[in-house]
Amino acid sequence: MEYDVPADVPEEMVDSYIANMDAATCGTGRMNLFACDQKIEHLNDDFYDGGENIPLTSNSPTHLFEIGAQAAQAGTIGVMAGQLGLISRYSRDYPDIPYLVKLNSKTGMVKTSQRDPVSQAMWDIDDVFTLKENGINVVGIGYTIYLGSEYEHDMLTEAATLIRQAHENGLICVTWIYPRGQAVPNETDPQLISGAAGVAVCIGADFTKVNYPAEFPGKSRPESLAVAVEAAGRTGVICSGGGSLPPREFLQRLYDQINISGARGSATGRNIHQKTTEEAVRMCAACHAIICVGASVEAAIAIFEGD
Repeated sequence: MEYDVPADVPEEMVDSYIANMDAATCGTGRMNLFACDQKIEHLNDDFYDGGENIPLTSNSPTHLFEIGAQAAQAGTIGVMAGQLGLISRYSRDYPDIPYLVKLNSKTGMVKTSQRDPVSQAMWDIDDVFTLKENGINVVGIGYTIYLGSEYEHDMLTEAATLIRQAHENGLICVTWIYPRGQAVPNETDPQLISGAAGVAVCIGADFTKVNYPAEFPGKSRPESLAVAVEAAGRTGVICSGGGSLPPREFLQRLYDQINISGARGSATGRNIHQKTTEEAVRMCAACHAIICVGASVEAAIAIFEGD
């Protein structure tokens, strides 16, 4: 697989960058990202409901790492994304998972009606390299930006600096970019989602996660996402997995995003980890089949169902 290596990656770090990109995309240039950053972002709402719809085992962070380890061993996830602190607490026991270290996070307790969202880095690139020096398989960093917030400049500046520093050390970079703030009337406006994708390439991200947009007039949702994919240029768009859906509906949506929209992957959390470990590992494999292998929805369903 040939990659477009950014010019801010020094010549002596090109091989490291390519190796990290290979690891993160299973050598395909497409990313099956297992999103595990919700313990801060969504607090415990995604992990515990008394066993009504979410398995009780999901409440422990160990559940995330067991899924990640088994899927990594099977070669069916590219990266497991989580905050540096979470990774540092568990990764000595799970050192072979390819990790993407999220450097900023916030909860949703303060609503946009109270204050525009802001999420600043809690760690820096030196902290990431401490993990690597301790033998942890870190392949990249992640950062969330709220476009349209009155604090967007602070987040854009911080993200751009961290991306440059990561590239200088051969790491890949994924941004999460969401239009959000009192100036944003519709967070899934397809024009704003396309704008967010364009911002990602301008700050040098390798991949960017965006929400699935609403429809442009005369276009379907997958066709509307395709506009964002084109706007992102050489930055790969990976679409949000969103809230839990029935498996067939989720996998059909993923298939459309890859094959109609041209997305280069997905960032999936709840549709994986709100399942038993066995089911979650099979869902990782089903996603990998669609994203990286080109499987049909029916083939992916068969993988998920264990056929």
